[in-house]
Amino acid sequence: MPVTQAREISSAERLENLRYAIRDLVSLAEDVAREGKKVLYLNVGDPNVFDFTTPAHIVDAAYRAMRDNKNGYAPSAGIPEALEAIRGEASRKGITTVEDVFVTTGASEAVDLCLTALLNPGENVLTPSPDYPLYSAILAKCGAPLNTYFLNEEDGWQPDLDDLARKIDARTRALVVINPNNPTGSLCTRKRLEEIAELARRQNLLVIADEIYDKLILDGSGHTSFAAVAPDVPVITLGGLSKNYQAPGWRIGWAVVSGEAAALRPYLKAVHKLLRARLSANHPEQYAIRAALEGPQDHLPEVLGKLRSRRDLTVSTCNAIPHMSCVAPRGAFYAFPRIELAEEDEVFVKNLLVEKQILVVHGSGFGQKPGTKHFRIVFLPPEETLRQAYAKIRDFVVARY
Repeated sequence: MPVTQAREISSAERLENLRYAIRDLVSLAEDVAREGKKVLYLNVGDPNVFDFTTPAHIVDAAYRAMRDNKNGYAPSAGIPEALEAIRGEASRKGITTVEDVFVTTGASEAVDLCLTALLNPGENVLTPSPDYPLYSAILAKCGAPLNTYFLNEEDGWQPDLDDLARKIDARTRALVVINPNNPTGSLCTRKRLEEIAELARRQNLLVIADEIYDKLILDGSGHTSFAAVAPDVPVITLGGLSKNYQAPGWRIGWAVVSGEAAALRPYLKAVHKLLRARLSANHPEQYAIRAALEGPQDHLPEVLGKLRSRRDLTVSTCNAIPHMSCVAPRGAFYAFPRIELAEEDEVFVKNLLVEKQILVVHGSGFGQKPGTKHFRIVFLPPEETLRQAYAKIRDFVVARY
């Protein structure tokens, strides 16, 4: 038979602009490492790479489940004891109108399921700028245009309510609030949450409240859940084990759906179709959810103590480096310094990696106001490691700019 040349298999056009900045530079870092240089990775928010460990009682709960052969498929929405524990946690957060709860393979899958079940072609979702790039990636996969609202750096990275209101159009179906925010570490005030809730109420919008860092509040003020201030608004509150309980590799997250039952019913029917289609989230790890939410929380004081010290070091150092400034994060473990550059921030990040072997993430990978440039730092490493890294960043900036 004659040999014919295979036709190129093209990719979907809707993925043309899909980016995931947090990991997109890893291949360059691997090239640097192959040259025999040690790279300090300050790009991924993985506590377990550094001096944080999953609490023992949570590990024990998952291990018992594996040993007891809880290794088959779970119910598509999650095991009953996990769902009950999540409902109890929602009640402690002040969420009073819970209509549904389901467990997912990380909070990332919850985002994917909830957006996929919501959006028709051409419809959009308001996402913060800057934001966690998972949202723009999933929206690209859904074929949805980006519609971003700004966070105000001069106001501690609070959502810009006027900009948010301006961006709502006839095809806007939902808005996303990330609180505490990744990448800025900002914490939304109760007043601003109430104002956003009123806007969502008037415009009949679903709210996705990403609260995966809700126990990692660094200034002692506590966390206010969006659904607690807006019991009548349809809200999906996202949580999980990855950050608060230092178990990111387990990929266990969940969603709490609250609001008026009648309004949510058709949407939840679609969500559960998708839950059934993917069978289930990781099964044995679900037995750690009750242990985490109802068991001892005594790992948190040590975690928060470390993060506060590392946050303070990060902010003071960044504000002392020429051409840089940094709003103090109030939650999570990220800082988002601003830097005055003539070049693009991605060029700055690549050059920093090649010359100083420090990998951070360019601010344009998260979104930022036109005319401003930033980069994200993960301040999880021990203070001595951070001091060495920041000294290299300072030397790099002073020598270059």
